[in-house]
Amino acid sequence: MRAEQRDPTLQRRAAANQEWKEPMPEAKPYDIPKQLVWEAYQRVKANRGAAGVDGVSLAAFEKDLKGNLYKIWNRMSSGSYFPPPVRLVEIEKDGGGTRPLGIPTIADRVAQTVAKMVLEPKVEPFFHPDSYGYRPGRSALEAGGGGAEALLGIRLGYRSGHQKFF
Repeated sequence: MRAEQRDPTLQRRAAANQEWKEPMPEAKPYDIPKQLVWEAYQRVKANRGAAGVDGVSLAAFEKDLKGNLYKIWNRMSSGSYFPPPVRLVEIEKDGGGTRPLGIPTIADRVAQTVAKMVLEPKVEPFFHPDSYGYRPGRSALEAGGGGAEALLGIRLGYRSGHQKFF
């Protein structure tokens, strides 16, 4: 028998006992399926990556996988999740110099992926077709491919150094 497919929509639950004058507080105000947290973890694991500021690697995270994923689910469902600081790493650029890179903890990457899986399908339809920033299936390199010409209906006669920004 196949598992039921649920819409991973994050929704605030309705208050219990709505007819009563004093409603009972709901233990978990946000309905986040545990399966969604598991799927987010699978994506983070497939992407690999370094440990964050807490020093916990994927291998160490997996030693108490059930407990770690439960903590993420519990905090996100109750609305009490707060991301920890990120680890700062300086990455050398080809032309010299460095650029900062923030590395989140494994747990925070799972939480960010849960949020992305819920929010992305809801907000994606509202973006303009020529919008490329942080969009699925689009890259920063494609952004310079004639967006201004298409928008203005003219060919621009200048070259910008926007590649240096990426």
